[in-house]
Amino acid sequence: MRYWCKALALCGMLSLASALGLARAAADFPAHDRAASPRSLPADNLPSFAILDDNGNLEPVPPVAPNTTRRSPNLEPESSVPGPSMSQAIEAARAAVDTCAAAGYRIGVAVIDSVGEARALLTADGSDGSHVYVAVRKALVALRFEMPSSKASELVPKDPELLARVTPNMFVAGGAVPIMVSGETIGAIGVSGARGGVMGQQDELCATAGLRKIAKQLK
Repeated sequence: MRYWCKALALCGMLSLASALGLARAAADFPAHDRAASPRSLPADNLPSFAILDDNGNLEPVPPVAPNTTRRSPNLEPESSVPGPSMSQAIEAARAAVDTCAAAGYRIGVAVIDSVGEARALLTADGSDGSHVYVAVRKALVALRFEMPSSKASELVPKDPELLARVTPNMFVAGGAVPIMVSGETIGAIGVSGARGGVMGQQDELCATAGLRKIAKQLK
């Protein structure tokens, strides 16, 4: 089975990063605007140029200020926050997809870092492409609460303090597990698209399989 894979570059400052008290270095070139909606996912920061305005015209590219250079090779990375490596993220995501495929489910899976930005997204052939975005939203729950999202979905409705920590871009349902190293949560794996009698139960089994695949590498 072939898979569609996205490995996303990390950039900008994020709403979730602010919530966690983490910061990102700003890019020299003005291409990292904030997302327009609180429901937007981390790093969904669309530049305000080269897109259509309300009148159907393309917004012009802003000039680069004097003494400012556009990004070129070998500069500092845009992000250095804790998280699984790209290879680990892809390996975990592939294991989750394969586990669900063996059980007869076509899913989307997302692996995120410690501020909620995507490290890898995979969508199985024949799967609705929206599943990866739901998977990110589940993973944000596992990251924020440092527990499987199924457990959070049980606790949050009963506890006003926990409910207050839910953000509009989260999907509070089973299907995601945190990635932890030496007691520190460095990311999460979320899965969506597997149907079953209990919402998210099969999703979470596949997410757990992905985590298990890279567990030894994380020690």
